[in-house]
Amino acid sequence: MSAKTETISVANRKTKVIHGFIYAFLIILALIYLLPLAWVVITSLKDDSVLMISPWALPERPMWENYSFSWVMGHLGTATLNSFIVCSITLVFSMVFGAMAAFGIAKMRWKLSKLVLTYFMVGMMIPVHCVLIPLFVQFSSLKLSNSLIGIIIPYITFSLPITIYIMAGFFEGIPNELFESACIDGCSVYRMFTTVGIPLAKTGFMVTGLMTFVGNWNELLLAMVFISKEAKKTLPVSLTKFVGPYHTNYCQMFAAIVIAVIPTIIVYCLFANQIVEGLTAGAVKG
Repeated sequence: MSAKTETISVANRKTKVIHGFIYAFLIILALIYLLPLAWVVITSLKDDSVLMISPWALPERPMWENYSFSWVMGHLGTATLNSFIVCSITLVFSMVFGAMAAFGIAKMRWKLSKLVLTYFMVGMMIPVHCVLIPLFVQFSSLKLSNSLIGIIIPYITFSLPITIYIMAGFFEGIPNELFESACIDGCSVYRMFTTVGIPLAKTGFMVTGLMTFVGNWNELLLAMVFISKEAKKTLPVSLTKFVGPYHTNYCQMFAAIVIAVIPTIIVYCLFANQIVEGLTAGAVKG
């Protein structure tokens, strides 16, 4: 009995040591991500001269006026509104079209379903740089440059592959018996999609929706190339105005960065559990 008790005690000690290493690793990982963000917030409350002398010191007097300066001089109000409009429209269209395509691929029987899914997955492998010049030439000829629709269209296009891939995994995880029962009750394909598929795949909608919104909220390259008018610039493009060829307002720029990051931090804090759960489920089922 004593030998068995000693074996259990040794196993418990090993488990505690392993858990200690895991917790230490997670704490270090959290600090790696949080310390740069904390430094940006602290720097946004300094003056440029203080920053150059002691970049790691705390500000003697917090300069909250950096935020008002960034908001007014950077036209962040208009830029935030433009980003919200672009991301919201992109979110709606990519979720609607992506969910319908994923449902057709995952639950409808037709010969080319796997080939079509592969076709959409290829879209995930094409970097935006490869199509930047052709898109710019084409949109210029169509008079779509310097307009929000000119970046909404490519945003939807590049958001669809990942949306379809993740949503197809969620739809495949729904038992076919539920759709067969709905079909016996007289439901059409469209009604099965709306009454059975959408409610049971709501976690997938949340995950892909958040990924689409946050990804397009932070997108810079397409918006910078296609938009040159001040009134049409999105938030990431407006941040570049604080960097000049001869002078950079670092502290004001960091204040603007904090303003731009706050919405994404709030979203992730509110839906962190759903994001992890949904990505795990989609990865296993897909």
